[in-house]
Amino acid sequence: MLSTAATTNGSSRNGGELSEDEIFEVLSNRRRRFVIHALKHTEEPLHVSELSTHVTAWERDVDPEEVRYEDRRNVYSTLRRTHLPKLEEKNVVTVDEEENLVEPTSELEALDIYVEVLRSREIPWSLYYVGLAGVAVSLLIAVAAGAPGFAGLETLDVGAFTATAFGISAAAHHVVGRRARLGDTEKPPELRTRE
Repeated sequence: MLSTAATTNGSSRNGGELSEDEIFEVLSNRRRRFVIHALKHTEEPLHVSELSTHVTAWERDVDPEEVRYEDRRNVYSTLRRTHLPKLEEKNVVTVDEEENLVEPTSELEALDIYVEVLRSREIPWSLYYVGLAGVAVSLLIAVAAGAPGFAGLETLDVGAFTATAFGISAAAHHVVGRRARLGDTEKPPELRTRE
């Protein structure tokens, strides 16, 4: 399962702010996510052939040096015909046709994209926090009702437990979230689950 979240103050080609639908449209394709990751991970504009090498390597789960020309050619072609024009249309990248270079726009730089990749036994953070809140409320009700085993606890104890549990969870979520942001790691977040 893959979910994405993004925030932006950028604008699309039509002069308006990128809508949530436009952001999800851009992110709906894996190759476009890989392009965005590569551009956010580098300081310099990338040549389309270098970009296609990175995308191919990630798709095939190989090192960039191991990418074969035939494999890269297909990715190069679809980037040029489909994905880069789509990203340029949304004002996320600019493509220098003469130099064959792709550069992120300020809108892409302002776009923070988090990719939450869940294995079959994992739960999303939102569900985790709902469960943690449920435990805290249940504990508070048990203490207030004087349930056996909880009579010795005070509401202050429940408050301290709740604050500690949410604080530790938030710190863990922050660390995991930093690794799940496009452009912050060597490989795109959705590929880190293979490691």
